[in-house]
Amino acid sequence: ANKASQDFIGETIMNKYTIEDPLYSKYSSKEMQQVFSTNNKIYIWRKLWCVLADAEQQSGLDIITDDQIKEMMGNVNNIDFKLAGEYEKRLKHDVMSHICTYGECCKNAEPIIHLGATSSFITDNCELIQMYDAINIVIIKLKSLIQSMVRIAKKHKKVVCVGFTHGQPAQLTTYGRRIVGYIHDLMYDLDNLLHIKANYKLRGVKGSIGTQSSFKWLLDNYSKVKELDIGITGVFGFEPLEITAQTYTRKIDYTILSTLSGIAQSASKFATDIRILQSKGEINEGFSNKQVGSSAMPYKRNPIIAERICALSRYMISLPANSAITSATQWLERSLDDSANRRIVNTQAFLTVDAILILYQRIIKDLTLDIGVIEKHVQEEMPFVTTESILNLATKRGANRQQIHAIIRDKSTIAIDNDWNKHLVMSILSHSQVSK
Repeated sequence: ANKASQDFIGETIMNKYTIEDPLYSKYSSKEMQQVFSTNNKIYIWRKLWCVLADAEQQSGLDIITDDQIKEMMGNVNNIDFKLAGEYEKRLKHDVMSHICTYGECCKNAEPIIHLGATSSFITDNCELIQMYDAINIVIIKLKSLIQSMVRIAKKHKKVVCVGFTHGQPAQLTTYGRRIVGYIHDLMYDLDNLLHIKANYKLRGVKGSIGTQSSFKWLLDNYSKVKELDIGITGVFGFEPLEITAQTYTRKIDYTILSTLSGIAQSASKFATDIRILQSKGEINEGFSNKQVGSSAMPYKRNPIIAERICALSRYMISLPANSAITSATQWLERSLDDSANRRIVNTQAFLTVDAILILYQRIIKDLTLDIGVIEKHVQEEMPFVTTESILNLATKRGANRQQIHAIIRDKSTIAIDNDWNKHLVMSILSHSQVSK
């Protein structure tokens, strides 16, 4: 199976007309790609068929034999993708094509493969398993990133810098404090992801419209069906969803993608700040000796990693709206207009967030601060920063706060217009109202 996949990939690469997906070729990790690979998907499908047959036998369905189950288990990895493709051309149905392909190498078990199940038993449970595995990868990377951020925050906790509100210089802060703000956002995202993981469930066996009637016909009573449902999902380490139609509610997809969108929002906020601060010369995201910043302007050191995070984050942030529409437009017990859409959006969401976290970690690893520039900016803004203390102290001693505010505002405006901020504080202090 792996050889067949490699041959197919090799042929694809050699075809000059093939479209390249940057999420696969440039940005995301191999481990995340593996989760959503075709090979892994069909492996999970076959594992589900094996678990289904075994659980049905354990529930008393004696038409299923030990030899059939053994044969199915022995051929889980024996996947003939070429044959499956030929079946799909004729059948126009992906699940049925793989049922037939599986049956080709399991002749004895062929009659009982997929017994009582609908396609959604295979596809929905598989997709939920894939997304759960992908969530675990994201959690590991988020935790690692947060740990890296904590180290950077501690390192720079005493580096005083100018804070900004409305894009304008405001009061002083520290780089450690600023980084803690980014950590707080990531912790919020991590908590949301851990909540999803803690309450994660599979679709289980629900029949063609969620009533489980097809399994009741096989097993004679609903108590056995309930045991079957719990038993099959338990093999994979989950409980079954209490209620589904033919498919699990697509609100689950929306909830997961919304949380991934939250990670992208946090990353984009961080990366945007990096771009702003690098333009001021205070920090640098990292620049290798041979790196090219611009094809036309050799001197430039553009924040390309931060810009890429913003670009990918913008794409990720847009995806939950797609899932919301899918959730809202499912007809009655099920319609198929979600299928092709979800194959794209769910996979790309995880690949995109994976890429974002890789880039985020890369910036943290190479981030440098120019202390000289930071201190220069602090000194330039210090006279203005000091005025808030003057305002508070004067008011504390009995002055009219609004009058003092007006004096400081007028003096500051003159100082900004005439570039004599060095004399600003003395000018304010010499005013009769402030002196009193």
